Amino acid sequence: MNIDRIVLAFAGSMVLLSVALAHFFSPWWLLLALFVGANLLQSAFTGFCPLARILARLGVKPGSAFPLS
Repeated sequence: MNIDRIVLAFAGSMVLLSVALAHFFSPWWLLLALFVGANLLQSAFTGFCPLARILARLGVKPGSAFPLS
């Protein structure tokens, strides 16, 4: 897997986890989904994604959506 796919899978997992936690425990967990969505939106405009940078430092193969040069 490349960085792009890992970032998308991680973001989707965090949103699903947030919704499940909000349903079963507290609606405050929806703030996690809000944070993930805001981060995806800002990365679409700026090209900066913290998770992509971390994965690049760990040696994961880059994709085309997050150029890290």
